[in-house]
Amino acid sequence: MGGMNTSKTVKTSKTTGEVAKTAIQVVERMMNLLDALSEQEESSSLKNLAEQTGLHPSTAHRILNDMVACRLVERGDGGTYRLGLKLLELGNLVKARLSVRDAAQAPMRTLHKVTGETVNLSVRQGDEIVYVDRAYSERSGMQVVRAIGGRAPLHLTSVGKLFLASDDPNQVRAYVTRTGLSGHTRNSITDLSKLETELNLVRKVGNARDNEELELGVSCIAAAILDDTGKLVAGLSLSAPTDRIQADWLRSLQDTALQISKGMGYKPKIGEPGTSA
Repeated sequence: MGGMNTSKTVKTSKTTGEVAKTAIQVVERMMNLLDALSEQEESSSLKNLAEQTGLHPSTAHRILNDMVACRLVERGDGGTYRLGLKLLELGNLVKARLSVRDAAQAPMRTLHKVTGETVNLSVRQGDEIVYVDRAYSERSGMQVVRAIGGRAPLHLTSVGKLFLASDDPNQVRAYVTRTGLSGHTRNSITDLSKLETELNLVRKVGNARDNEELELGVSCIAAAILDDTGKLVAGLSLSAPTDRIQADWLRSLQDTALQISKGMGYKPKIGEPGTSA
């Protein structure tokens, strides 16, 4: 009797393992089908999906039917398939929980270790930028860029220029009218024509600079952080005494900003810093 019980236990254990393996295999096949559907601009046929995933048509059909029942996939005309609205609902939930500050913290610390200088994360609020996080060391001695929650006019900061450069000409002129382009130092841009020239340069090179315009002796370079739609949501900047700014920091800054953008769901284009050309 004992031997029979032992044999039965071993058989049950094996069956459980096979079930688990099969379940994992089904999930992998579901993900492969979702990936295949995501590559299609329009609905795709069962034959096409089976060829893309290497699945037997009957296997693909069975899994797709289960996904249709869960609203992960929708069935179109002529027996075709496309991604379902359930994915949009789930995606919106994930997007709502994404925090640019959370996505930026680790990359910011890494960039600070590389440069030894202050790294700032800033967002736009009205006509100002607000510093929402930073990575810094005590040796920098720059109080303006250290204050989390601190504010500064858009036109006097590298990140602010990124945001202004994303505005259309009428919006920029409205900003000038509202603020009067007041300056903080002798290097501050205080007239519209110079600001427009500066913003055209920002659009051309894809980064922005503050050449002692907010604080004498302190210069900044900034790169954009984009969300999944390609919208500018924040700026990453490096601030340092002007005589310590190094040209090769720009690439590291852009790579870091792109890394954070990816964490926000952004899909980079070929040729952007951090991607292969």
